[in-house]
Amino acid sequence: MKNIDLPERVVVTGGASGIGAAVARTFAESGSRVGIISRTQESISRVLDNELRDLRDSIRWQIADVTDDTALTAAIDTLAQELGGLDAVVASAGIEGEMGASVLEVTTDDFRRVLDVNVIGVFHTVKRSLPHLASSTHPSITLVGSDSGFVAATGMLAYNASKGALVQLTRALSLELFEDHGIRVNSVCPSIVDTPMARRGMGVENFDDADFPVNAAADVAWSIAYLASARSRAVNGVNLLSDFGYSARSSFPA
Repeated sequence: MKNIDLPERVVVTGGASGIGAAVARTFAESGSRVGIISRTQESISRVLDNELRDLRDSIRWQIADVTDDTALTAAIDTLAQELGGLDAVVASAGIEGEMGASVLEVTTDDFRRVLDVNVIGVFHTVKRSLPHLASSTHPSITLVGSDSGFVAATGMLAYNASKGALVQLTRALSLELFEDHGIRVNSVCPSIVDTPMARRGMGVENFDDADFPVNAAADVAWSIAYLASARSRAVNGVNLLSDFGYSARSSFPA
């Protein structure tokens, strides 16, 4: 059933796995027209054969690396044409980098690659979506951040830096784009989410025995759906933590 408060036309980068795939499902099941962008044909085929199999006939897709401005521009323009415009964009593409590596072990190339995907890729996504979103009635952009933009853990140097950058990027974009184009910009910042990337980064097959709470990708997707909905029209420039309240805990040793 169509939820009249959700955007009609949505593009999701990183839409072939994890949070991005869950976002695509949430919007598509609610009646939105959805386009996903992923880096490889293999990832697109896999998600359409698995997580989005029952929705594959209604999902549009394009292949592009978010670090490639030319390819991403073409992908967004094509999807906007196929969907009849854009009302919402979700920037979910991201990588983790050299998890567990110390500052002396992290390579310059890998550090740069994480920033290129997680920060520059978001910049490209926002910039190239802007001409399409500007003509929407209730346009929005939602970035997929992380609690790692607020708190730090060892062995996650490049990832921490990239997600910290998104916190401020959300604020800066929310001011400029709302004033100039009426576009709201928010981010969702979850703690660990049960996704292939998180499992790979933590070296586990699943989180069944984790001694800490873990987000489901669908949990994050519903937070994103709210931020993209017309019902959140006053919510702008928010970095929404989804961490079970862990960042609110005092570290005072008493």
